[in-house]
Amino acid sequence: MPASRLIILSVAVAAAGGAGYVAKNMAVVEPAEIALEAPNKPAVALQDVLTLTADVPMGEALGSNLKWQQWPSDAVNANFITKLSDSDALEKLKGSVARMPMYSGEAVRRSKLIGEGQSFMSSILPSGTRAVATSIAADTSAGGFILPNDFVDVIMTRRNGDAAAGAGSPFTTETILKNIRVLAIDQTIQVDEEGKKTRVGQTATLELTPKQAEIITVAQQMADRLTLALRPITDINEKNLSQADYLVSSSDRRGTVRLIKSGQVSEVGARK
Repeated sequence: MPASRLIILSVAVAAAGGAGYVAKNMAVVEPAEIALEAPNKPAVALQDVLTLTADVPMGEALGSNLKWQQWPSDAVNANFITKLSDSDALEKLKGSVARMPMYSGEAVRRSKLIGEGQSFMSSILPSGTRAVATSIAADTSAGGFILPNDFVDVIMTRRNGDAAAGAGSPFTTETILKNIRVLAIDQTIQVDEEGKKTRVGQTATLELTPKQAEIITVAQQMADRLTLALRPITDINEKNLSQADYLVSSSDRRGTVRLIKSGQVSEVGARK
């Protein structure tokens, strides 16, 4: 073999060996995986809370719409009913009545309930107020759209005693009470001449102060008609509104008798 070929072959073998050595040193050995234990997460403390399984309208009994549901202890309010504090609540509260609308999934609170056998109306009546039932004009009371918790003005219409003599209008109209809350109103379905059905209330139960109760009692004796005028919800916070205080005397009324004749109010001294 010629010497030149031997030299070339020797150089090729040397180059191959060097390349193999370099490749061996450049190989990266993957480190062995180290198994890390995940930290133990603390368990969430739970409590059984009495909740509703369906919506309950105001004035309706809870009935079978109750169940125990697990809630995180951190989310349990002190006013919630828990199985830990009252294990028999599921059975005991079936006859309780909702003081206000309650909704499915809501935690039951005793402050929203009326106990079994208690009066619904007296339970929702704020302290210092009175519930007074009033006959109203069914055909003019906001077309049947007045509902409990709405606020209204009470308008009195009566015959004018001087109208017979030809003086002025035969009727006098006056707003005697303003911004009064409706506690309840009867709803009956009536059919008009066109066959349309409407809901119309003829008796409204109003939330009144003792003085307002006196005013409307006198007004019912004087009026030919009492009408409720529905107020917008934006006006319900108005305070110190005028009312027909002249219908009841603010002074000491002992020794006087109130007379209502022909729609006119007068007071005379009582005989001793």
